[in-house]
Amino acid sequence: MSLSLFMQIRPKKLEILMKSEKKSFIKNDKTLYAAICLMLIGITLLSLTGCTRNTEPLSRTGFFFDTVIQITLYDTKDTAILDGCFELAQTYEQLFSPTIEGSDVWNINHSEGVSVNVKEETLDLLSAAVDYAVLTKGVIDPTIRPVSELWHFGSEDEPCVPDESAIKEALTHVSYQNIRIANGDTPDRNHPGRYTVRLDDPKAAIDLGCIAKGYIADKLKEYLLSQGIQSACISLGGNVLVIGEKPDHSPFRIGIQEPFAPDGTSLGTVEIRDTSLVTSGIYERCFYEDGRFYHHVLDTATGYPVDNELAAVTILCPSSTKADALSTSCLCLGLSKGRQFLDSFSDVEYLLVTKNGTQYCSAGFAMQ
Repeated sequence: MSLSLFMQIRPKKLEILMKSEKKSFIKNDKTLYAAICLMLIGITLLSLTGCTRNTEPLSRTGFFFDTVIQITLYDTKDTAILDGCFELAQTYEQLFSPTIEGSDVWNINHSEGVSVNVKEETLDLLSAAVDYAVLTKGVIDPTIRPVSELWHFGSEDEPCVPDESAIKEALTHVSYQNIRIANGDTPDRNHPGRYTVRLDDPKAAIDLGCIAKGYIADKLKEYLLSQGIQSACISLGGNVLVIGEKPDHSPFRIGIQEPFAPDGTSLGTVEIRDTSLVTSGIYERCFYEDGRFYHHVLDTATGYPVDNELAAVTILCPSSTKADALSTSCLCLGLSKGRQFLDSFSDVEYLLVTKNGTQYCSAGFAMQ
């Protein structure tokens, strides 16, 4: 029986649309979301167990980064390797979360302009985020947090439209140029051997959500390869990374969800080997207020959700970090500029889906 792996490109949290005359909103419920996702993963695993006659995959799920993650190994029975994966996931959450007190990112955001010692992984991830901010001329910006906090996406509070004056004030603190990264190997540092980060603006704050899951997926792959794993699937919400191919030497088949479909309807599937597939969409975290639709992908120029033709962007790329950054960047740029931007990368294939359902694929993106 061939393996058909359908990974839902769904939000970090379960979102239940509730409407009233004046306002409708999506309410997050981590417990309910986790329960339903675990049930769906259980159904998926039933199909996975039939992929070979003699070997069942080794799989585990967990809840990190505000999403259910699943790691499945096809060529080992060593549960200690899975233990190592989830220990890494916990470590990265403790480093990169802006809401966990004492994390590297939390410490940077509460430093009031003072240099903060960080782990090498935090420095690497933040450096990559700044690189993509430079590449996109600030279309994506890791210092967007002062604005995103106002919208309450990803918090326990119900999302809402902030006061316009509050958005304008928060935007004055959004600029990746405020980030000062110090590598201990740089000769002019006061503290050689240490990694430090400083924000020139004491009211600036960092959120690495546009790139963190991709980076973590790449680091998990790196760890699994070091353990001799040659066939695996890593799923972190809308980020899917596969190592090698299935045990029967056929490719993994990944389903791509239709935007806004309430039942997880698939647009189709793609067959992939040893690469990453990442989707960003405006349907992931969203709400209605006074009859208007709002979503979590914010325009760094206006502080409001980006407003263009695109509903979803799927990127196929060996680097999950790159795919994560490019999917969000393209979603912000819109259809025309986004396609031009993505076409400049030789190792990237893509699927763009507009709000009216029209699909635009690169030449190498084959969906069935």
